[in-house]
Amino acid sequence: MFLGVDIGTSSSKGVLVAADGTVVATAVREHRTATPRPGWFEHDAEEVWWADFAAIAGELARPGIEAVGLSGIGPCVLPCTEDGTPLRPAILYGVDTRAIAEIAAQTARYGEAVILDRCGSPLTSQAVGPKLEWLRVHEPSVWARTRRMFMAHSWLAYRLTGAYVLDHHAASQCTPLYDTRAHEWITDWEIVPELERPALAWSGDVVGTVTSGAAALTGLPAGIPVVAGTIDAWAEALSVGVTSPGDVMLMYGTTMFLVEVLASRAASPQLWGTVGVAPGTYNLAAGMATSGAITAWLRDLTGASFSDLTAEASAAGRGAEGLLMLPYFAGERTPLFDPDARGTIAGLTLRHGRGHLYRAALEATAFGVRHNLEAMREAGGSAKRLVAVGGGTRGGLWTRIVSDVLQQPQVVPAHTVGAAFGDAMLAAQAVGVSCEGWNPVASVVEPDPAAAADYDRLYALYRDLYHSTSHITHALT
Repeated sequence: MFLGVDIGTSSSKGVLVAADGTVVATAVREHRTATPRPGWFEHDAEEVWWADFAAIAGELARPGIEAVGLSGIGPCVLPCTEDGTPLRPAILYGVDTRAIAEIAAQTARYGEAVILDRCGSPLTSQAVGPKLEWLRVHEPSVWARTRRMFMAHSWLAYRLTGAYVLDHHAASQCTPLYDTRAHEWITDWEIVPELERPALAWSGDVVGTVTSGAAALTGLPAGIPVVAGTIDAWAEALSVGVTSPGDVMLMYGTTMFLVEVLASRAASPQLWGTVGVAPGTYNLAAGMATSGAITAWLRDLTGASFSDLTAEASAAGRGAEGLLMLPYFAGERTPLFDPDARGTIAGLTLRHGRGHLYRAALEATAFGVRHNLEAMREAGGSAKRLVAVGGGTRGGLWTRIVSDVLQQPQVVPAHTVGAAFGDAMLAAQAVGVSCEGWNPVASVVEPDPAAAADYDRLYALYRDLYHSTSHITHALT
């Protein structure tokens, strides 16, 4: 059997998978994401990353586990001493927008076009380099002791094996520290020269084995291999067979994330161009700052259950009787890269209820997906095959709305366990086990041609609404 563990934004998940792909057991641990200031998102590595992993491993550990795979949210920045001791909570991925000034300074210093050409992505709140510089400027006492940097999965690998390693894909999101053409760290840009860079490996490479000390803390067998792992969305893409050029994963989670597999390297100022999980592969990636976060907000605000909100949203019909929402409740990542964007609801009347708002939220996410897929096609992607994953695929309405807005079918796989399932695949493949047939297609969501005209009209209004109101929301911000 093979253990996969993924550290998410609001929960961590583990899965134990047999060699034939059968899910033997799963485990989940909820946790809190700290927001000490507006625009700041942090995890305590000991209390969240390690505590979750140790609890999940302890619950799932049993004789017969042959290897461990890891993934986690990213790109994150966990500054540590030389022995891997965290010096402060980890700064999370693109939802954390504290390094805006450093993004501008580094872009000016190295040149926007040069960074894009060399690194594959522009400098945005997703980038690691500006956050490291933010630490140096704003927390000099922390920076003075910082010798190593980790992400969630690489820190867990270090705790399990003692290996200071980062996979090539995660490194390619450390803009502007990694060259996506040369597949190596950039050394001629002196951004953080005092920081020891981790060794580079591919996601499925074995980086070490579980030490006796880690075995005692987790219940895992000492001596079993641990693979390098990767960032969660890419592990999830692997878990559902998004491996061929033109395949796109749509991940319906707290945020909406899209990963497309490419035949060759591409770069776009509106997206993230990355190295893939396997050697010789590349990706275009896109991420909305919110999706499921808005549906959860509406559930908490109204006190209604998701099932009731879904039923009422279905009854509201296309366009929610004249409502249109911008889903930028936490700013927006791709393709706008506007941390000061804000949520907007246009067309409210006294007749509108919670079901209309919920419908508008689902449609807003679908319009955001369409906006991102258009940017991907402009950058050289094809988006020939869409695979839907994540908690938002349950219930059917959300995926149906997205297919209607895109006028494209979506494949739904049998297992939507998430990134942890992809982690188990990486672990299995590392010891020579084939994962073919592990995750067959369960269903296909077909678009309704009758919805095309309505959603084309609403999508045009959606695109115009941002441009027409952004000066107001920026002033309010």
